[in-house]
Amino acid sequence: MSEMAKLTRGSIRGHLVSQTMPMIFGVAAIMSVGLIDAYFIGQLGAKELAAVSFIFPITIALSSLGVGVMVGINSVIARALGEGDSARAERRANFGAVFALATGVVLGVVLYILLDPLFRLMQASEDLLPLIGQYMRPYALGLPVMLLQMGLNGVLRGQGEARKTSYVSITYSLANWVLDPILITGAFGFAGFGVAGAAYATIAGFFIAILVALWLIKGAQLQIHPAAIRDCDVGASSKAILSVAGPAAFSNAINPIGLSVLTALLASQGESAVAGFGAAGRLQSFAVVPLLALSGSIGAIVGQNWGARRADRSRRAMWWSGLFCIAYGLGIAVLLYATGGWFAGFFTEDPTVIEQFTRYLEISVWGYVGFGLLIVANGALNAVDRAGFALAQSAARVFLVMLPFGWVLRTEWGSDAIYAAELVANLAGGLLAALIVWRVLRSGPDDGRR
Repeated sequence: MSEMAKLTRGSIRGHLVSQTMPMIFGVAAIMSVGLIDAYFIGQLGAKELAAVSFIFPITIALSSLGVGVMVGINSVIARALGEGDSARAERRANFGAVFALATGVVLGVVLYILLDPLFRLMQASEDLLPLIGQYMRPYALGLPVMLLQMGLNGVLRGQGEARKTSYVSITYSLANWVLDPILITGAFGFAGFGVAGAAYATIAGFFIAILVALWLIKGAQLQIHPAAIRDCDVGASSKAILSVAGPAAFSNAINPIGLSVLTALLASQGESAVAGFGAAGRLQSFAVVPLLALSGSIGAIVGQNWGARRADRSRRAMWWSGLFCIAYGLGIAVLLYATGGWFAGFFTEDPTVIEQFTRYLEISVWGYVGFGLLIVANGALNAVDRAGFALAQSAARVFLVMLPFGWVLRTEWGSDAIYAAELVANLAGGLLAALIVWRVLRSGPDDGRR
């Protein structure tokens, strides 16, 4: 056990609170960007809001791939620190940052080439494609910046530096809050870029966040100095990160991919349904921030204790996390069920969009408990190098439950089938995830150290 592995000592509940609370602010700040984007783009018109509703699942999927890379870096650093090998942790921190940047370049090129075919596949109408392209082309070119910022966050997370991670996220968000109204709708005599302005604000925010992350890492235990890569076994480091990052990236991306398909199915119900679904989805993303923060913080806690052969502490962390998911999930569901119509008025004045917005929340909110259990369990599984289980249960949730349910019932139930599909998938996925993670954590670490 390393003295640097601070999460292997002290109260588990205390670590859950101290690691999760800062991340709540960080994740909330990030999610608020989506709400602010939707608000200012909504001022441009219903067509622009519908275009962004098609964009939203794709940007979430790409962010999820970036989160997978971040989780992989987090996992290998946390376990190395728990095992007492701080030199290996630092080598892999540096390699991870370079790996994240290279991944962003590849993803950006692929996305730029496939933009129009991708959104035609999602059933976006021809008059929406130009608006979609205005946002997605600069966004694709900015993907390397986004991935590097996430990679640096992984370096901080693996060390248990949740507070510093939240500072990076808040910096990114503050930049967007300032730039969105200027670049989207215009201000101070500047006309604005419309939908494209949201993409420009996002890229600028990530770039500023990188500078802050590099500054904060200077005060952390592990440092960024690329020369350390010369002593790094590139093959072994790539394998260690990818063994977690690959499944974790796809696991995180599966849900937005499923939402992309649901959006395509919902398109048959009209643009109002798509706009309401997309806007309510952004509110929902903000509502589940504490669950997302917990899923991010549990990785370092479980990973460090797993590496230190303290499986009992890893299990305790998961137990308390599960109880929180149940309590918070039910509480926020009741709140949004009662106030959905009021929130809809912030995004649009179109009565048909408001109706779909409200209906989606009335149905989907009751699955938040299951969603929380799923993502927190996935965070724990990724931390102990069991990312394949996380991927399998996420895939089963979407491809065996969500999509078949929505596809079969959409003719009879209309848009309600799409909303109910998400509800059923979350409940089933959460139950399966809880059973799998508990069984894995009860088995204890194996003898091989990766």
